[in-house]
Amino acid sequence: MNDFYFILYVIVNIVVFALYGIDKYKAVNESFRISEKALLIAAFFGPFGAYAGMGLFRHKIRKLKFSILVPVFILIHIVLFVGYISGII
Repeated sequence: MNDFYFILYVIVNIVVFALYGIDKYKAVNESFRISEKALLIAAFFGPFGAYAGMGLFRHKIRKLKFSILVPVFILIHIVLFVGYISGII
C-alpha cells in the first residue's frame, strides 16, 4: 500500500510541475492564467513539482510569497516524511 501512496505523490508533483509550465506558457502568450491562489494550493500538495517548475520555467521566482511559501511547503513535507519514517507520525 505504501507504493500506492508514493506513486500518487509523484503523480501529484508531476501535475503541479505541469501547472507551472502551463501558466508560464499562458503568461508568455497573454492567455487566461491560472490564479496565484490555485498555484499555491497546488504547491502545498506538490511542493517539489512546484519548486522544479519555478526553476525550470523561471516562473513566479520574483514573487516573494512563492519564493517563501514553496520552500516552506517543502520543509513541511520533509518533516512529515521523516516523522512518518521514524514512526513518530
